[in-house]
Amino acid sequence: MKKLLTVLAVLGCWGLEVQGQGFFTDSVRAARAQYDPQELANPSVLGQAKSRGVIVRYETLPRFGLRSEGKQGDIGNSEAKVLRSNKFEFKAYAPVWNRPHLKVVVGGGYQLEEFNFKEPANIDYPLYNTLEDKDLRSLDGQLIVLRPINQKNWLLFRVKGELNGDYGKYSQISFSRYLRTSMEVIYGWKKSPYLSYGVGAQLGYAFGRQTIYPAFMYNRTFNDRWGVEAIFPANVTFRRNFSEKSFFYLGYKIEGASYNININNDQFSQYETVELRKSEIRGRFRWDREIYDFLWFGLETGYRYNHKFGVYDGENKKANPLIENHIKDAIFFNVELFLVPPRRFLKQ
Repeated sequence: MKKLLTVLAVLGCWGLEVQGQGFFTDSVRAARAQYDPQELANPSVLGQAKSRGVIVRYETLPRFGLRSEGKQGDIGNSEAKVLRSNKFEFKAYAPVWNRPHLKVVVGGGYQLEEFNFKEPANIDYPLYNTLEDKDLRSLDGQLIVLRPINQKNWLLFRVKGELNGDYGKYSQISFSRYLRTSMEVIYGWKKSPYLSYGVGAQLGYAFGRQTIYPAFMYNRTFNDRWGVEAIFPANVTFRRNFSEKSFFYLGYKIEGASYNININNDQFSQYETVELRKSEIRGRFRWDREIYDFLWFGLETGYRYNHKFGVYDGENKKANPLIENHIKDAIFFNVELFLVPPRRFLKQ
């Protein structure tokens, strides 16, 4: 059981969704006593937090303005005030293969995002009506593979598929229309129990549309209290270890997504479907605290800077935008409950 749960911890330190999790379980001093110098390399470092197996998250962004400019045909301009934007998310990860030279984890999740406008009855704009009436949904599955090569080198690979759009609970889902894929490959070096880094590439939607960009991963524990966990440029986080049961994080994260949405309106009658691309930069503060052994909670707040929130022709993704949206920056809050490997298993 200990070996099986350790796979989650090893792979948990990597990836945009699970970046920030760790390999060993307790504080730096406790983890130091467990470290085996003959163990094959992995991207984690001593002092990182426990990995998360199941995650339930709620997020809200209260009160911000939205202004839209039509860029094609007779699509007009409009503006409105968003009372709040809510996001509900569930994720789960499970190890399926654990060998010294190959470790595999599968994961899945469901996310729902909704927009509530201040005066929905007075809104007469196709995009706003759609965002008010329909939720943006994401159903995903992913495969994460760690290939330890020797005591100094490792290779990580992840592939993820998402069904993103405004489909309902009982809608017929078109894979060709809603499917979005992303992947990452990173080759790394484990220089010491406190330093691991790697270089590679990511293919994803962090900047709104599917883009490939370089990635530099850097995990470092400086002492018993401080560390850094980063996949630059997408995510840089500084870690403060208060104890084995309490962690504080400070940093930024780039988040993005692409959704297929249907707008039934004469202004869009010539388009079979449209694509909403969003991208934002978040400065954030986070506190994780143990409730009871395997059950933890996280509280996070910060400031969201909107980079992109545009509507495009769903059939011609390289065309100019149909609508450019300008969203005012806003403060966000989220709360999270998550399960981690029980302490008694990892100390056996």
